[in-house]
Amino acid sequence: MSIEIKMPALSPTMEEGTLAKWLVKEGDTVSSGDLMAEIETDKATMEFEAVDEGVIAKILVAEGTDNVRVGTVIAILAEEGEDASAAASSGGDVKAEAPKEEAKAEAPKDEPKAEAPKTAAPAPAPASGDRVKASPLARRIAAEKNIDLASLSGSGPNGRVVKADLEGAKPGAAAPAPSAAPAAAPAPAAAPTESKAVWYDDSIPHSVDKLSNIRKTIARRLTEAKQTIPHIYLTVDIRLDALLKLRGDLNKSLESRGVKLSVNDMLIKALGVALEATPKCNVTFAGDTLVSYHRADVSVAVSTPSGLITPIIRDAANKGLAKISTEMKELAGLAKDNKLKPEQYQGGTASISNMGMFGIKQFDAVINPPQGMILAIGAGEKRPYIVDDALGVATVMSATGSFDHRAIDGADGAELMKLLKELIESPMGLLA
Repeated sequence: MSIEIKMPALSPTMEEGTLAKWLVKEGDTVSSGDLMAEIETDKATMEFEAVDEGVIAKILVAEGTDNVRVGTVIAILAEEGEDASAAASSGGDVKAEAPKEEAKAEAPKDEPKAEAPKTAAPAPAPASGDRVKASPLARRIAAEKNIDLASLSGSGPNGRVVKADLEGAKPGAAAPAPSAAPAAAPAPAAAPTESKAVWYDDSIPHSVDKLSNIRKTIARRLTEAKQTIPHIYLTVDIRLDALLKLRGDLNKSLESRGVKLSVNDMLIKALGVALEATPKCNVTFAGDTLVSYHRADVSVAVSTPSGLITPIIRDAANKGLAKISTEMKELAGLAKDNKLKPEQYQGGTASISNMGMFGIKQFDAVINPPQGMILAIGAGEKRPYIVDDALGVATVMSATGSFDHRAIDGADGAELMKLLKELIESPMGLLA
């Protein structure tokens, strides 16, 4: 009996994905555990393994197909001893039936719209206006004053209608022939063109790239964060000299083990310790409830070709620096290859984002929901600094905590930032 291979749910939140690449072809024999396909989820590109043994009788979803819903049959597997061609034909029948069902479902929707042609008649009017070359500003002014761009002669480059061409035009001048009511109707139809013009000017040489699922998710989550989370930002300047000296000493002793600590490794540890010491900041706002975490799992922002992703150092407060460094290098490598597993990037109680390597002095990071805070790290640089009541020069960095003000009061956030500063300026506590 043939087996339907369905689009898997590779993470708890996955509802659909992109079938990025098939690693098998029709006629190939697969065994349990063999890699069959690469599937792009909303967070990473993951490999899909075979569960059963058999021959790939038919591939129903081509590689590169977007928005494949979880549970969709993507291929047919013929079991051992089964005729692969027979299994393939049966699989084709299953797929062929789907459009018929959709047609039946759509039929009732078409019947009530029998009167639609009466209202659809004026539709061609705005279409002609859409073909006129015009600047975004000219289109907006024309829409506001009800001026038909097709009636104007453009004075801009290549006959493009510009603002100056509208100065002598009369409102409604282009709507003489049809009756007054149909002339007014096309105005709303111009909105899509107007909206498009606001976003970009298609007269400028450009390219349009399709968004990956990862980039779509980043856009959706950041919009959600800024629209729904009231951010409060707290910044401290932190002297790094002691931490840099300790890092140098530790790296000498760890050289034989092939471990090289980065400043970021030590900051991850410091944030983990600070979160456990200020539990009021290690929380998630959940509507009518507040979730308080008893462990600090630090999500670390990693830039990849597909976008930003945040692999997690679990229990950062209680891990040694060498362990954090080793884990971070492994996770960053997997992230850049889009090979992270869901358990390696889903969750976390707070995040850290370090842009110091780019020379960024200070920035305000966007909270990664449903977490309650994120720490933004700027570059360490030589600055005038008061040392022992005397003006000197020290290596100083600015660190900014973004806190969800619904869950974390300013005083509690300030307490965390104060403790973080103390831990970094007296870093021996990170070894305890």
